[in-house]
Amino acid sequence: MRTEPLQSGVLPSSREGSRRFVRDRQSLQRLLQGADIDFDGPRPWDIRINDPRAFRAILTRGSLGAGESYMEGWWDCVALDEMIARVLSARVQQRLSRAAVLRIGLLALMSNPQTIRRSRKVARQHYDIGDDLYAAMLDPRMIYSCAYWQEGDTLAAAQERKLDLVCRKLRLQPGMRVLDIGCGWGGAAQFAAQRYGVEVVGCTISALQADAARERCAGLPVEILLTDYRNLQGRFDRIFSIGMFEHVGRRNYRSFMQHARSLLAPDGLLLLHTIGSNRSRVTTEPWIEKYIFPNSMLPSTAQIAAAAETSFQIEDWHSFGWHYDRTLMHWQANFDAQWPQLAQRYDERFRRMWRYYLLSCAGSFRSRYNQLWQILFSPSGVPGGLAQVR
Repeated sequence: MRTEPLQSGVLPSSREGSRRFVRDRQSLQRLLQGADIDFDGPRPWDIRINDPRAFRAILTRGSLGAGESYMEGWWDCVALDEMIARVLSARVQQRLSRAAVLRIGLLALMSNPQTIRRSRKVARQHYDIGDDLYAAMLDPRMIYSCAYWQEGDTLAAAQERKLDLVCRKLRLQPGMRVLDIGCGWGGAAQFAAQRYGVEVVGCTISALQADAARERCAGLPVEILLTDYRNLQGRFDRIFSIGMFEHVGRRNYRSFMQHARSLLAPDGLLLLHTIGSNRSRVTTEPWIEKYIFPNSMLPSTAQIAAAAETSFQIEDWHSFGWHYDRTLMHWQANFDAQWPQLAQRYDERFRRMWRYYLLSCAGSFRSRYNQLWQILFSPSGVPGGLAQVR
C-alpha cells in the first residue's frame, strides 16, 4: 500500500527562515518542558529532529501536524510510546493548535458522520487494506481489541482470556442464540461456538473480514452477515459487541442501544467492550480521524449511560484500559518482526504511519488518557443482581 507524501512546502533557505525555525523550536521546547522531553537529548523519550519543518507543523496543526511530520520522517523518537504518554499526562496537546479539532467538530455538529452509507468508509480505509497486515500483527484468532493479561500470558493466551471473560460475564449456556455486533475476522464467534456450544450470528461491514470469518467458522453453528448492525433483525438470548462501539458515533448511541434492546430477549444480557474517553466529546483525535479510523469517536461514561437509560440497566462496569498498553506493544513488536515480508506491499511512509498509530495509542492508555471498558447490561435488571466476573 503506497501512501501519499505530505505537501508542506520546501525548507526555507533565508536568514529569516532560520530565525523562524529557532523561534518555533523555542516555543515548542517550552511546551514540552512540563513533560520532561528535550530535543536531541540522550533519553529514549527525547525527540530527534531530522527536519526543522517539524516545529512549525506541530505548533500550527497540533496532533495532526505531529503525526504527519513523523510520517514524513521529519522527527524520530526511540520510545515514541513513552514520549506520547508524557505529552498526554502533562496535557501538552491541549495547548497546541485546535484548528484541526475545530474543523472536525464543525463537521460532526452539522452532519452525522456515522450514517449507514458513511460508516463504510472505515472498512475501505482501515479494515480492508489487507488481511496479511492483520494476520502478521494479531494473535492466531485475529482479535483486534484489548487483551486481558495475567502474568506470563502470551498474546494468544491473553486474547483467549478476554474472550472467556466475555462469555462468562454473559453466562453463556449451550444452545443459546448469540449476536456478535462487529464480528471482525470471526475469532470471538468461533471461540463462543467452540467453547460454550452456542449458536452465533456475527455482522461486519468489511467484505474481507466477512469472507475470512466465514472461512474461520466453517463447520460451526455460526452465520456471518455482511451488513450494518442497523439492518439486523431477529431475537437473541445474548449480545456482545467487542471494539465496534467506537464507530457508532455520538448521534447514534441511543439508537444503538434501542436497536440492541429490540433484538434481545427480555431476560437477555448485552456486553459492550469499548475504548472510552474521560470527557464527553463530539470529535475524535484529528490524526486518527484522518489516517486510521475515519468517522470514529470515543464515548464517555456519561454518553454511554445517557444512551442506555431508556433501554437497559447497567449490571457491571469493568475498567482495564492499562491492559491495552501491553496489547498494543505486542502488536507493534509483531508488526516490526514481520515488516520484511510486509514491505513487499506497504511503503516506508505506511510503516511510519502504522508505527505512530500503535505506539501513540499505547502511550494514550499508559497515561490513562484513554480507557477500556466492559459494560454488562440487562433490559430490566436481574433479580438479586449478578456476581462480578473478573
